[in-house]
Amino acid sequence: MGERIVVDAKGMACPGPITKLVKAYRKAKSGDIIEIYATDPGFKPDLEAWIKRTGNELVEISEEGGVIKAVIKVTAK
Repeated sequence: MGERIVVDAKGMACPGPITKLVKAYRKAKSGDIIEIYATDPGFKPDLEAWIKRTGNELVEISEEGGVIKAVIKVTAK
């Protein structure tokens, strides 16, 4: 089982959340889970584009109280 990496990008404007995700991804290994929290509405389309481009797996995306939670499984390493 991989490691769980939690990234808090709440309150950051675009491109902050995706930049923090990329930094976490660079340190991650295949099988790791990255859990990221963001409040920027532009994060969702950025994330979807990043997932398509990198081929990693989007396990879950949800929004509660203005906070977007995304869970990504690192598969493309």
